Amino acid sequence: MECVGFGSLGRTRRRSKSKRSGIHNPWRLSQPSIFGTIAHDDNDNDITQIPGSSNGLSATLPRTSKSRDSRTTVTVKPFGDRDLTRAALVYEDGNLVSGSLEACVQNMVPTAEYYPDRTFLFAFLLSSRLYMKPHQLLHDLCQTCVRQQRLNSSHLDRSTLIKFGTNFMQLLSEWAETFPYDFKDERMMKHLREITQKLSTLEPTLKKTAGQIIQGLMRKLATLEKYEDVLVRVNMAASERMHALRANPASFQVNIMDICPEPHVLAQQLTHIELERLTNIGPEEFVQSFIKEQTSDSKNQKFHDFKKTRNLEAYVEWFNRLSYLVATEVCMHIKKKHRAKLIEYFIDVARECFNVGNFNSLMAIMSGLNMCPVGRLKKTWGKVNMDKFEILEHQMDPTSNFNTYRQSLKAAMQRALTAQEGACDKIVIPFFSLLIKDLYFLNEGCANKSANGHINFQKFWQLAKQVTDFLTWKNVDCPYPRERQTLNYLLTAPVFSENSLHLASFESENPESDMERIRYKSLKLQCEEVNK
Repeated sequence: MECVGFGSLGRTRRRSKSKRSGIHNPWRLSQPSIFGTIAHDDNDNDITQIPGSSNGLSATLPRTSKSRDSRTTVTVKPFGDRDLTRAALVYEDGNLVSGSLEACVQNMVPTAEYYPDRTFLFAFLLSSRLYMKPHQLLHDLCQTCVRQQRLNSSHLDRSTLIKFGTNFMQLLSEWAETFPYDFKDERMMKHLREITQKLSTLEPTLKKTAGQIIQGLMRKLATLEKYEDVLVRVNMAASERMHALRANPASFQVNIMDICPEPHVLAQQLTHIELERLTNIGPEEFVQSFIKEQTSDSKNQKFHDFKKTRNLEAYVEWFNRLSYLVATEVCMHIKKKHRAKLIEYFIDVARECFNVGNFNSLMAIMSGLNMCPVGRLKKTWGKVNMDKFEILEHQMDPTSNFNTYRQSLKAAMQRALTAQEGACDKIVIPFFSLLIKDLYFLNEGCANKSANGHINFQKFWQLAKQVTDFLTWKNVDCPYPRERQTLNYLLTAPVFSENSLHLASFESENPESDMERIRYKSLKLQCEEVNK
């Protein structure tokens, strides 16, 4: 058990003016709740744009039908001489609704005269990993192209080869641009190098394009690896500061208001952290999180088929850290007027986060203020002006599936659409764990395949629609100046465990119920055992 010394050594004494008293009715949570009663948004009538990439991946996602009764036309498109049932795509009102896996793979294969629809390409590359690994998809894609274009033949039409090669390079470029993490797999890089080398050998004019794709991919992977290294160093620094606190509690005398006295500046620095972590999450990580881990067979044991969700998980961990940091900052003070001042400070920070569209930090702060160790401090809350807090609680009210928050999010999205590049209004940072839950329920609530074994592409469209919004949100540069001291404090300041928070809370305001007194006694005994 982690145990931090409190009392006069581990707690700070500061002077500040008392605030007005108010009535407090906090959410009774023992720890920050990032998963509530959440379901996916039923409003799927919006037309969504796939954000433009450097390769021109920009198109409109089609709306999908809500019921089978709305079907008006069905078209079956066979490929070559394949079986009409296995190799078919079924369309409904012009929208792809189902098809065999083989037909979907075939549909993404470019030719000299054909390039796959970009909305289809994005949706299939995103969700096909539910059925096959990316390296298997790329292998099948390359083999199909070699066979259909007769690339092993000694008689090739050069003009046809150039057109096909250009289209195929474009497909590889879009894949590498949108899903770069796929290429951390050695097998992906092997297939990529083999097919680009083959095409470059057959048509030397394609060599430059092939080199640009691989070089660009290497730069992107190097950037992602650098970010992951930074995360490791930040976590190590936070751990070292926690060890230092345990060894010398008296050294922990600085709080967040000493480092950053202005709430709007702290909200800006939180936005920096949020956007940095949001930017480095790959869209495929959402779908990867649905995939159950399987033991690799012996012949593939040298390859590590891990669930590529590291950055997504790091972002959720950041939410938890911020919530516990808020609770720690409040509970570490002995005098209630200092605790009340910290609470009002964080309420102001949360309001500033709401104003800039940073809903994730807003919810993390509110969760921290509503943790049981903070919420039980009735005398402290009696000195807090509750007006602003109650407004924020209403904005983040979880009832009706977070309806108020969802309306605020839509308003922020509309504001971002009309804002100029680089403007603060471009920022939209969603309550991330709700986004994950929406996608989770979408995945669980929709079958992957229909009764005849065809892929349910309507599910693919819906996954792509929600992930497309995420791509828009993450491709925004933070317009605020960086305050390195504040950022360092937010990322590495010691954070108490739940037990330590309860102990600090009981020392601040005595236990009232028998249950609280029993827990306080138990925590003190555990702390004494640890400190022996």
